[in-house]
Amino acid sequence: MEVRHATAPDQVPGMTTERLRERFAVPGLFGSGEVRLVYSMEDRIVLGGVRASGPVALPSPDPLRSEYFLERRELGVVNIGPPGTVTVDGRSYELGNKECLYVGRGSRDVVFEGGTYYLVSTPAHAEHPTVKAGLDDAEPTHLGSQEGSNERTIYKYIHAKGIQSCQLVLGVTVLQPGSMWNTMPCHTHERRTEVYLYFDLPEDHRVFHLMGRPDETRNLVLANEQAVISPCWSVHCGFGTRSYSFIWAMGGENQAFDDMEHVAIEAMR
Repeated sequence: MEVRHATAPDQVPGMTTERLRERFAVPGLFGSGEVRLVYSMEDRIVLGGVRASGPVALPSPDPLRSEYFLERRELGVVNIGPPGTVTVDGRSYELGNKECLYVGRGSRDVVFEGGTYYLVSTPAHAEHPTVKAGLDDAEPTHLGSQEGSNERTIYKYIHAKGIQSCQLVLGVTVLQPGSMWNTMPCHTHERRTEVYLYFDLPEDHRVFHLMGRPDETRNLVLANEQAVISPCWSVHCGFGTRSYSFIWAMGGENQAFDDMEHVAIEAMR
């Protein structure tokens, strides 16, 4: 488990591209046969990934100081690969591509097999049941337009009116062919951190992810299956060299999906 400390906004202007990537970009999550984890002090979110051909158990690394991973945490899992199975305390859940599994606090044994799984975990103070959901079960929201190059469908999985959790909020956004912006105008979340995972992107294409204060933005160039951490004070939006999908997840003190501070396009710098 890699541990990353929180960053203040006044640190960003002096950072080089390499330093920005060290703090915010998360490449290389999907190792074959092992769970790779990054612990961010931004709202204590843990990101992870595993490409599991055979059974791979979720470990409890030393930085968590817990007997098992979900002793004091909750977990969202999305399969971005071929169909697979996630087994939680002896009960198996089949997950197809883009399907989600919420695993509640107190679940001891989590085993992945047969898929490519993206993991997001936040601290939890209460137990909620483990629930599976697919795209047909999610709450879809259609936004954007062809003229704005941002026609997309947002599938909300873990949120106040969907799968219940303590603080984790998670969903999948799929851009229509020909659309490249994942959101614009952009916004910030003063009460929660948001993390993105970009996928369904050809290996020779990239997403330019914008971050930083709205009046002093920076960008990170991300490839397929790479994640990015956006602190509460940072904008988070991006555009690709072609259409793609991404998983958004948030942790903090408010689960309301529309709790955000909008930034006018003309105010960005």
